[in-house]
Amino acid sequence: MSYPAYIDTMKIGSLKHLAQTLQESLAQCELCPHRCGVNRLKGETGFCGAGRDAEVASCSPHFGEEAPLVGRRGSGTIFFSHCTMRCMYCQNYDISRTHGQRVNEEELAHLMFSLAKRGCHNINLVTPTHFLPSILAALTIAAENGLNIPIVYNTSGYERSETLAKLSGVVDIYLPDCKYTDGEVGQKLSGVPDYPQLALDALREMHRQVGDLEVDNKGVALRGVLIRHLVLPGGLAGSERFFTFVVRELSPHCAVNIMDQYHPAYMASRHPPLDRCLLHEEYEEAVRTARRCGLILRKEIFH
Repeated sequence: MSYPAYIDTMKIGSLKHLAQTLQESLAQCELCPHRCGVNRLKGETGFCGAGRDAEVASCSPHFGEEAPLVGRRGSGTIFFSHCTMRCMYCQNYDISRTHGQRVNEEELAHLMFSLAKRGCHNINLVTPTHFLPSILAALTIAAENGLNIPIVYNTSGYERSETLAKLSGVVDIYLPDCKYTDGEVGQKLSGVPDYPQLALDALREMHRQVGDLEVDNKGVALRGVLIRHLVLPGGLAGSERFFTFVVRELSPHCAVNIMDQYHPAYMASRHPPLDRCLLHEEYEEAVRTARRCGLILRKEIFH
């Protein structure tokens, strides 16, 4: 398969057809696990609060992502407004709870081109699922006019595997979170009790499509899955079950960034133990657990 994958999909007309099909599906939106069924084409909104058009909160080269995404020239991030989760410790609540700048398909394609022209190694779509129809329509325009850098699908992990399956041959790099492996924790912290089942199913589908992370001779990502696992205070993330799942059902070589940067944000101060930063000992225990479970850690992806 050539890189990026969406070029071949565009050439046979499938990318444009998929964009049109998903646009029509907004008449009864079921893109995300909430499956609200609202008619977004007529201005109705569901759980996420998104309307018909994409809303962009920010667009710029980003140098705070993992090294294979950043390379030397940055990851071209497009942050979309709204979210399908309600994390009480959200570190981007100013984006996920507010409206961004509404853009049409041509304007969104222009943003993609602007990032490519600035030398970014990829187009990094942050919380994209609720705006997939607009994104794919814009990507069709961009690809037809020469865009040729990988697409990164940067997601909370709370996804319908049925929606992800439609993206086979479109997304090059999946960058999902895996936040929890306990449904009660998912409900308490993010309002999504079905998070563990759906997130693990989503990881299976992502890995089926693109496999383990592949990089070029300069260490820049071309294709594959890179999973983020934020270690939470008090063991709330359920790390051992997550690591066991990755090793047994995906691959011991699957790229996992075990993240230590948790700090109280948004409403976390009201909910111990989220009202404190992660202890160094808690993070080190998570890393030891990953190794004990058989996960082969790739140091180059750690922050």
